[in-house]
Amino acid sequence: MPLQRPRLTLVVRGYCSLCDTMRAACLEAAQRHRADFELLEVDLDAYPDLEGKFGEWVPVLLLGTLEDGVEICHYHFDEMAWLAAVSTADERR
Repeated sequence: MPLQRPRLTLVVRGYCSLCDTMRAACLEAAQRHRADFELLEVDLDAYPDLEGKFGEWVPVLLLGTLEDGVEICHYHFDEMAWLAAVSTADERR
């Protein structure tokens, strides 16, 4: 059975420069650390029911999905927290 790549979910808004910065930082860190993961982006404006949960915190980077994800960071990319999360996900595979 093939190993699944860890899934990260990035909750964003289309007009959010912090979201653009976090996306770029996440992808740059992935290259530096040769991390292999799936990055799913969710535009909060397309899911009004999630406004109460994420509205004040965008961008939010989660390890996992919207339903089961654990927050790695919000507002600004935290490379150490990201690396710990990705490493932990790799160990669980």
